[in-house]
Amino acid sequence: MSFDAGQIVLVDWRDALPKEPSKRRAAVVVEDRGLFDDTYPNLILVPLAEDAHLAIADLAVAITPTPDNGCTKPCYALAHHVTTTSKRRITPTPSYVVSRNLAPLKPRRGATYQPRATPWV
Repeated sequence: MSFDAGQIVLVDWRDALPKEPSKRRAAVVVEDRGLFDDTYPNLILVPLAEDAHLAIADLAVAITPTPDNGCTKPCYALAHHVTTTSKRRITPTPSYVVSRNLAPLKPRRGATYQPRATPWV
């Protein structure tokens, strides 16, 4: 199954532990084949939330409803909740966020993997 950065997906987190997201919810794919090939079993996601109280201003991106993203009301991409999730929990949708909404999510992820130009010695 192939996914693209910026694609909105539905994620089933219904068997979560306490204090973890525990329902089916939308999320944005923030890494795709640029970091892992299609055979890698997980995706790096940022969940979407409608509740403005969950959004920390410096760590969230406001998503305004558009025909492309399929949102029916304003929501927030919560970069401080970035997570890696098994593709088995993910249902693709045809919806996506525009690049101006995706770009700010990447540097806000905190400590991220930076591929080295040379192999490990």
